[in-house]
Amino acid sequence: MIAYLFPGQGAQTPGFLHRLGGDPPHPAIARTLAQASAVLGVDVLTLDTADALASTVAVQIALVVAGVAAARALAEEGIEPEGVAGLSVGAYGAAVVCGAIAFDDALKLVRLRATLMQDAYPRGYGMLAVLGLNESEIARAISDSGADAYIGNLNAPRQIVVSGSDAALAQVRDIALSRGARKAERLSVSVPSHCVLLEGAAEKLIEAARDVRIDTPRIAYVGNRGARVLRRADAIREDLATNLRYPVRWHDSTIALSELGANVFVEMPPGQTLTSLIADTLPGAPAYATDAAPIGTIAARVRIAQNRAND
Repeated sequence: MIAYLFPGQGAQTPGFLHRLGGDPPHPAIARTLAQASAVLGVDVLTLDTADALASTVAVQIALVVAGVAAARALAEEGIEPEGVAGLSVGAYGAAVVCGAIAFDDALKLVRLRATLMQDAYPRGYGMLAVLGLNESEIARAISDSGADAYIGNLNAPRQIVVSGSDAALAQVRDIALSRGARKAERLSVSVPSHCVLLEGAAEKLIEAARDVRIDTPRIAYVGNRGARVLRRADAIREDLATNLRYPVRWHDSTIALSELGANVFVEMPPGQTLTSLIADTLPGAPAYATDAAPIGTIAARVRIAQNRAND
């Protein structure tokens, strides 16, 4: 069973949309970029410059475009997933690919989502990745700091992301390092995602999402908030609208896919972070990042891995 993984904010690098699928880009990628540009009224290839990526809105839109474009290109190469999961805003790309939401609607909802997040915290906030401490140890570090900080992502048992103000994150960083964390570094995220600080933004997004058509997924969709397979349209609607406010249990999400039968994983662009997490979580499981090679090459590798897994 093939599962697609869609990265979230922090995976972006300047020029990543321009690098999609090689040179020239796969026809499906070119069509997806053109569709997104038409829907949004802006050339999406202007969203991946270093200056543009300072905007939460540009980053989140570009990430969804990249993920859907790569998935469509793989489909034209004969590769289709049977399960999907997306980290944070990556959930929107996952929802498109599983058939729960139209690409056009996802783009518009993501633009609103990112705008609400950016307007709520235009500066002075962000996220800190801590490696080497577990969830309870991070929770104690936050509590002992007395800072306004929160656990945002649980990417692996000892890779936890904390959200909060710049000052709060600095305090948590110092405590975490003093207690044995291997690394504690800021992510390329300028808002305090996945915590109570975004309660107000979530309420507005929930209201907007009520008017968006969500369908029953045609393949398994694993949600962010509960890390479980969601098979009903209303459950996916809630997951998409509220995941900005609740912690992402990414490690548990990949375990859920594995327990469902996933034995080949493909990471949508950009980056290879989720592929490396799979290597830690599910040692030996074939995992491929679409950023690592042309789409045709990735499709061939996935096909071989799938045949071996099914033997």
